[in-house]
Amino acid sequence: MTSPRAEALAGAPNPRRAEILAAAAELFARRGYHGASIGDLGRAVGLTGPALYRHFSGKEAVLAEMLLDISERLLAEGVRRAAGPDPGRALDALLRWHIAFALDNPALITVHERELDNVPEPQRHRVRRLQRAYVEEWVAVLRRLNPGLRDDRTRAAVHACFGLLNSTPRSAAGLDREAMGDLLHAMARAALEGAR
Repeated sequence: MTSPRAEALAGAPNPRRAEILAAAAELFARRGYHGASIGDLGRAVGLTGPALYRHFSGKEAVLAEMLLDISERLLAEGVRRAAGPDPGRALDALLRWHIAFALDNPALITVHERELDNVPEPQRHRVRRLQRAYVEEWVAVLRRLNPGLRDDRTRAAVHACFGLLNSTPRSAAGLDREAMGDLLHAMARAALEGAR
């Protein structure tokens, strides 16, 4: 069995598959997984529904790959950013990465929050493993910042912080991207530093 870190280093999807995944994220976020057909998805990328089957075995496979891909990308970049020698800078780097991801990918966040239960169990298990590993990167950085923190409290703080950062599909409409990014950074940093 490969580790979540090794899984996160897997290559990105080819450009056509990436285009299909991006279109599916928008459709699933807008209509819900069950409200979008394979034909709808094909039309969104200029293919017939049957032609889409050359790229994916079905809608379920599209959703599974989409959520695995974002989990792998978050973890791979999280590992890289958490490795910095200064834990304060590592935390800022993690925050900046996650905030940029959240601001740039509201559809993916919406789909992940609403549709993970529609992913087949083996892939859903892998997504959860990757997510836990990503959380542990944050926990390790926070523990370096404050060695007295208990793991359970630190994990709870990280999950609460993700709730704040992943609110962007609902919260980011009133400010421009830079202002929203700065606000999220300040709020999340203060919240994590307050978890003592």
